Amino acid sequence: MSDLDRGIMKFKGADSPAAIAITSIAVLGAIAFLIVWALTSAYTV
Repeated sequence: MSDLDRGIMKFKGADSPAAIAITSIAVLGAIAFLIVWALTSAYTV
C-alpha cells in the first residue's frame, strides 16, 4: 500500500498516473481561471 492510499484519497488507484494527471490539470486549470478572472475584473473599465 502506498502512502497516498492512507491519506485523504483512500481508494485503489489513488496514486495512478491517470488520477494524478487529472487532479493536477483540474487544480492548475482552476488556478489559471482565477488569475484570468481577477485580472479581467481588476482592469475592467
